[in-house]
Amino acid sequence: MSVSVPSETRLGAYLRDRRARLDAMALGFSGSRRRTPGLRREEVAQRAHISATWYTWLEQGRGGAPSADVLDRIARALMLTDVEREHLFLLGLGRPPEPRYRGNLDVSPRLQRVLDVLDPSPAMIKTLTWDVVAWNRAAAIVFGDYGAAALEDRNILRRIFCDPRSRAANFDWEAVARFVVAAFRVDVARAGAGAEAAAAALVDELRRRSPDFAAMWAANDVGDHHQGVKRLRHPLLGEVAFEYSAFAVDGRPDLGMIVYNPTQAETVKRLGELVDATGL
Repeated sequence: MSVSVPSETRLGAYLRDRRARLDAMALGFSGSRRRTPGLRREEVAQRAHISATWYTWLEQGRGGAPSADVLDRIARALMLTDVEREHLFLLGLGRPPEPRYRGNLDVSPRLQRVLDVLDPSPAMIKTLTWDVVAWNRAAAIVFGDYGAAALEDRNILRRIFCDPRSRAANFDWEAVARFVVAAFRVDVARAGAGAEAAAAALVDELRRRSPDFAAMWAANDVGDHHQGVKRLRHPLLGEVAFEYSAFAVDGRPDLGMIVYNPTQAETVKRLGELVDATGL
């Protein structure tokens, strides 16, 4: 018969374990007269800028539910990795922390290789503000060579609302645009405070540049983009359709992957030929 361990007890045990792994001297504390390894409770509290009594109660499982701000301070004080920080939030609040919007374009070589192996299915990775930061050759063929575009022109919303070629390429452009705006609004809300400035600047720009975007944004619609079908008019492929699916990137909550699978065998064959022939 299994016994359920209260989350407060598991949180306390996890805090004690992480605290014991830190080098007190490396963090500027005296290493003398320590009966156990790691930092003392009051030292963690000092680094986290919280009450030593409150931190002690958390370790003892009697402090009640801490706030997200307190957990974030403790995570920094204990020098937790992103995975460890997420585990701390799950123990303390029963949910993961808000995504950290990094605002950079870093994608690991391993993640790029995942995209490359998906050829000839177009695949890309985008940020929470819908900037495309990585793609494979098939995506460059179908959606345009992102590598040849300026950084600001790799944004999906800018392309949809500010590039006439997008309006011409998409079947039922208005439905696509409304769908993208609704999904973007949800992503911005999920992104948390870190992405607010970047998202607000993009929204302000698009409202100025596109009356269509301004009207759709004012509608306050929300939606998701987990899966669907995208239909395009392409200069080399003709009229094509793709089933697409969106995936989270493990360890990078600020990124999402979208994979487009051609619905017709002829499109797969032709895309494969173009991928083999291109130097992109």
